[in-house]
Amino acid sequence: MISDIINDTRKARSKKQKIEILRNNESWALKDILRGTYCDTIQFNLPGGKPPYKENQGHNAPSNLYKRHKDFISFVKGGPGDSMRKLKREKLFIILLESVEPPEAELIINMINKTPIKGVTKAVAKEAFPNLIQK
Repeated sequence: MISDIINDTRKARSKKQKIEILRNNESWALKDILRGTYCDTIQFNLPGGKPPYKENQGHNAPSNLYKRHKDFISFVKGGPGDSMRKLKREKLFIILLESVEPPEAELIINMINKTPIKGVTKAVAKEAFPNLIQK
């Protein structure tokens, strides 16, 4: 799970170790979370805060971020989701949150709200994946 990689990175003591963990676990899902969180050019077309959704019981999660990260494009301003009705876009977002384990749902919510990931700074993300974050 992406949240496990983030937790391992948080626990690492040095910047070098954090970068190594991120690079060793490189995936589009991980990079999408980091980019969505830290890239100033990416804005989301969703209301801020925590949406009303039902957390699933983790072990019953029907999906994960490795499969569902592609759905993020529907929520980016300027993306295909702009043509959707606001209610439909927000409903799709809630469906996404309810389909992944709770720690991954929290990562997604924090990404949408541009809340920095505790223990994984923008500088660490930029050094791990140099061309990922634009500003």
